[in-house]
Amino acid sequence: MTPPPRKSTSNDLFEDTPLDPVRVAAGRSPDARPFVAKRKAGFYLSAELLERFTRTFYELKLAGAHIENKSALVEAALRFALDDIDRGGDSRILSEMGEGHFP
Repeated sequence: MTPPPRKSTSNDLFEDTPLDPVRVAAGRSPDARPFVAKRKAGFYLSAELLERFTRTFYELKLAGAHIENKSALVEAALRFALDDIDRGGDSRILSEMGEGHFP
């Protein structure tokens, strides 16, 4: 007599579940906004700034802020920074960097 098949107790990454690990890592929960293509960025940050960013992210999460993940916080901060740079001569970022000629 053949024993009945054993039920797997391990998580199968390809099983049909509401939480797809790749979608969650890319900021796509089941109730997330429409899909936006994302690409990995490669650049370096100072250790101090990275630690400050990480600490701030977790402080915001503990305070109940609706931030999906660190990438979402980086995107929001980068949008603010780019909007500031678009202000040209009135840009705080450009004046911080000591730029003499503004676009």
